[in-house]
Amino acid sequence: MATSTHPDFAELVSVSARIGCLSFGGPAGQIALMHRELVEERGWISEEQYLHALNFCHLLPGPEAQQLAIWIGWKLHGIRGGLAAGLLFVIPGALIILALSMLYSAAAHLAWFAALFFGIKAAVLAIVVQAVLRLAGRALGTDFRKGAAVVSFLALFLFNAPFPLVVIGAGLVGWLVARWRPALLGLKVSREAPLPSPRPWGHSAKAILIGAIVWASPMVAVFALLGRDHVLWRVGVFFSKLAVVSFGGAYAVLAYMAQQAVGAQHWLSAAEMADGLGLAETTPGPLIMVTQFVGYLAALRSPAPFTPLVAGLLGAGLTTWVTFAPCFLWIFTLAPWIERLERAYALKGALALVTSAIVGVITNLSAWFALQVLFHDLRPIWGSLSLPVLSSFDWRAGLIAAASGWLIITRKWNIMHVLGLAAAGGWLMSFLP
Repeated sequence: MATSTHPDFAELVSVSARIGCLSFGGPAGQIALMHRELVEERGWISEEQYLHALNFCHLLPGPEAQQLAIWIGWKLHGIRGGLAAGLLFVIPGALIILALSMLYSAAAHLAWFAALFFGIKAAVLAIVVQAVLRLAGRALGTDFRKGAAVVSFLALFLFNAPFPLVVIGAGLVGWLVARWRPALLGLKVSREAPLPSPRPWGHSAKAILIGAIVWASPMVAVFALLGRDHVLWRVGVFFSKLAVVSFGGAYAVLAYMAQQAVGAQHWLSAAEMADGLGLAETTPGPLIMVTQFVGYLAALRSPAPFTPLVAGLLGAGLTTWVTFAPCFLWIFTLAPWIERLERAYALKGALALVTSAIVGVITNLSAWFALQVLFHDLRPIWGSLSLPVLSSFDWRAGLIAAASGWLIITRKWNIMHVLGLAAAGGWLMSFLP
């Protein structure tokens, strides 16, 4: 059993770098890794502190595992600790996915490369379905919350409702229900007395001011040098908005991101969007890193006045900046309020219903992903709703997806092992007539 110690800054940097390089497996695996390294083995953070901080991070938009890493760094060594832990959680994965994005753009036309990604995409479909099942198991504890998930799915799948509207609407309804009928959400109202003053307003105001300047500074440079019509400006604005509404993790926002990046902006194709998620699944760090892949391809294909490579690197860097800089702003602003937020039951209610709605959002992503991976042809039915042409079903993709689902969901195989096996399966099936 670990004894509580306080590490020096060099120790924090070393362990944070280790976590950043090993944080595969999505948020569940990353949170478990940090718990083992920081709570069980080293005792730097107590179990109670860790769970309180994790609950707090679930209240915020963005990747909760990275925000938890930032909070732990802040708790141990203030602002510089938060910066070190948060940056080292992201940088290894960012560098790897940048290299993979460059390889993808250079080799996507090669038959063997396409065959590998054919298998990976089919396996990712199984991973997304697993995410739906896992989240539904813990987020749909009452009939009211189940209803929220169904309404969310129908609004997105049938009516193409904007993702931010679904999230904000669920949050407002959850806030009201928590105040008047908390039992509908499965919430228990505590009788604990409120915490005494003082409240850290000055600290939070300073963090907001500095954080907003840091977040906006590259966008100011893009606007001044390239103008509002340049692809870098459009990329930066889109992913800045996404960072504010990205509750529920990468799976929750991916369908909305695909809708905008593929359908509205035409930065990449639906198949390439699916490939990007496959790349992100194979790298350490937050899965939302898939945004970097989108930013890289978007800028690469509209490079002027830069060369394609330079434009791609700028697009990837800008996307990563505006995606992750807000995480530091949220934590440094709100971390001193963590104990008070634990008692904010209306806020917990808003989060509870948002989480339930996210089940419907990820189910919509599963449906979108299944249509893209399993069928070659889709037929428009009504508005933006398209259904598959059944004769265009790809049995190879279906076989790999079913096998991957069995291995991941039933047999509990490691996701990286399944992705490797699926890639090999896709390559082997490319030799079939």
